[in-house]
Amino acid sequence: MANLDKFNENPQQQLLEEVKGARCVMLGSTDPEHHMQPMAPQIDPDNRVVYFYSDNKSELGEAIMKNPGMVHMCHIDKDYQACVRGHLAVHTDPAIVDKFWNPIVSAWYPGGKTDPKLIMLRFLPDEAAIWASTGNPLKFMYEVAKANIKDTEADMGEMKVIDL
Repeated sequence: MANLDKFNENPQQQLLEEVKGARCVMLGSTDPEHHMQPMAPQIDPDNRVVYFYSDNKSELGEAIMKNPGMVHMCHIDKDYQACVRGHLAVHTDPAIVDKFWNPIVSAWYPGGKTDPKLIMLRFLPDEAAIWASTGNPLKFMYEVAKANIKDTEADMGEMKVIDL
């Protein structure tokens, strides 16, 4: 369940925690011909930066190598959703590759940390639209019933836009 107190008190920190706990997020370039793709986020909470291992031959990797720029990252969980806008560019610091390297990542890069197709992407978030609810199915049903009886909208949680 999303913590609505944290949503109101420190939404930036909650967003980083949610993304850090996600197996993957959807990440996409500004090219309208490209689809977003699932990517595993690597969070640097001290600097509020999100890194991604990518492939220089993938659609996203090629697009960002040609034209770094504004992108959207989406995270969807049953009771917390976020659409984050920010700047994505190739990041060449080998220390960052090493910092987040793990057996799961190595399965995608048979050549290891120096695999020729490996690139690191650095996402600097600017702004996010976030939504949170309690995730309680009884509250959901109550709100739906109440809205239908009173001919109003259901109250399913909270939404806000935040700067990062």
